[in-house]
Amino acid sequence: MTVEYVDAGEAIDQGLLTSSPRNAPDVAMSVGYERLLDARNESHNWLTYYGAYDGQRYSLLDEINTETVQSIGPAWIFQAGTAGMIAGASTYAFETSPLVVDGVMYISGWDGWVWALDAKTGEQLWRYKHAVPYDVSLCCGNVNRGCAVAKGKVFSVTPNAHLVALDAMTGQKLWDKTTGDVRAGESATLAPLIVKDMVIVGSSGGEFGVRGHMDAFDLESGEHRWRCYTVPKPGEPGSETWPADGEAWARGGANPWITATFDPDTNMLYVGTGNPAPDFDGAVREGDNLYTDSIVAIDADAGSIQWHYQCTPHDVWDYDSTMENILFDQDGRKMLGHFDKNGYFFVLDRTNGELISVTPYVDRIDWGTITRDGKVTPRKYPDAEGEPVHFYPGPAGAKEWTHAAYSPRTELFYVPVQDVGATATRRRREFREGIPYWGAGVQVDADDMRGSISAFDSKGEEKWRWRNNLPMCSSVLTTAGDLVFAGTPSGEFVALDARSGEKLWEFQCGSGHHGSPMTYSVDGRQYIAVPVGWGGWIEGFLPGMLGAGHGSALIVFALPNIPAMR
Repeated sequence: MTVEYVDAGEAIDQGLLTSSPRNAPDVAMSVGYERLLDARNESHNWLTYYGAYDGQRYSLLDEINTETVQSIGPAWIFQAGTAGMIAGASTYAFETSPLVVDGVMYISGWDGWVWALDAKTGEQLWRYKHAVPYDVSLCCGNVNRGCAVAKGKVFSVTPNAHLVALDAMTGQKLWDKTTGDVRAGESATLAPLIVKDMVIVGSSGGEFGVRGHMDAFDLESGEHRWRCYTVPKPGEPGSETWPADGEAWARGGANPWITATFDPDTNMLYVGTGNPAPDFDGAVREGDNLYTDSIVAIDADAGSIQWHYQCTPHDVWDYDSTMENILFDQDGRKMLGHFDKNGYFFVLDRTNGELISVTPYVDRIDWGTITRDGKVTPRKYPDAEGEPVHFYPGPAGAKEWTHAAYSPRTELFYVPVQDVGATATRRRREFREGIPYWGAGVQVDADDMRGSISAFDSKGEEKWRWRNNLPMCSSVLTTAGDLVFAGTPSGEFVALDARSGEKLWEFQCGSGHHGSPMTYSVDGRQYIAVPVGWGGWIEGFLPGMLGAGHGSALIVFALPNIPAMR
């Protein structure tokens, strides 16, 4: 029987189904590489995903500080809302980090949404909705972590592995490029990064047995510049860490699904790579499996790997190393700080990948040990078919993708910690394209869990700890006001003293936090913005809260706006 192809027709333009004026101020045209290099000094703006290329998530704004933070309250709220069916057989979450350019805010959301708002009032200026197929394969939630802005365009990736460029004034689509093979299980979730005249993105989908890669596109035309695969093919350096026979390398994972950091002096992108595939069945991929679970330095112009450091060789615990690589300088040395899923804090020389120090940052680690010279010794892992093995931390890690922050004022790192274990039972499965390739059944502990915001110096010494009875699952923001902001799974948004960890302020947002707060100012008034929308891969990091309310709001806080006396 022959089945004819039926054209589904054009999707409805969601941008038209709104009263938005579709006319934002022309503020993005002047954003280019030179401004991004100096992004931190434009403290009224938040021009790029981490606030600056170094990934520190630190702002120079200090109107809101340890003395004034008790007085802040909601200035405005944007309700993103949900409409119709959402692609993928998994939940959505509001995991974004907004950008602000001279009074205009740009936000991306799940399922291909992008919005432009007035950063002072929250008024919607335009919106865009990408037409995402309902049956797209998604591992860990229908999510998007942010957008990029440059040369009059807003760039965002979509769940079905596209990179779109939108007109920053109207939200109209200018170009659309495919970044991965959605049929094989590839998707895209990260915030693009603008470097020079390129848009840099990375692939998602390691749980489907795909081969990870980073890609660069021409900012103006969308032309593909380069692709860097994060698993070597036979004959390339690192290929000896994969089985010589078969195609384990071709479905090896190592997806770089979190935005890279960048050092213009070294001209290197610093990116973390994801787990090997299958996640828990290491017998079908003997060897260290480079460049999975690694910190990789990539030449920004050529797209070639310059050095690597592997945090978890031959991973059988699902310990992605995709988490941010924070760049900082100390004692005349260019360094990089990385809090890995496996529970260890790595500090490297970012010029050559040399290990400077490695120390644990969570209380319970029993999967294995890493000595101070970097030697890894596994101790507990699911190597026998059908036999359950419990280990700490669980597959969501001692820290999930959500980001740590670093303050040059205090010289401390602030990390959201998850102290929760899991049980994995190996279940061998044959590889089939587009089908999840886990290699085990996994049950994350539903009790006996805790979390914290913990402060560490660059030598790994813990300076203070703010404790929470649930794992901390959202990114951290720190400011020159000596504050640390973070959200809890139960909805509290808190401000801590950056030097002592004392809680100074709290606001119940009505839904759990799983995104990235940021700060900016308009007309001299400082704002703190936090996306609120619990969801995503909850069964992987906090299954006891699967039934909690989703939420889908951006809440923006400020000090009272007291009119001047006449």
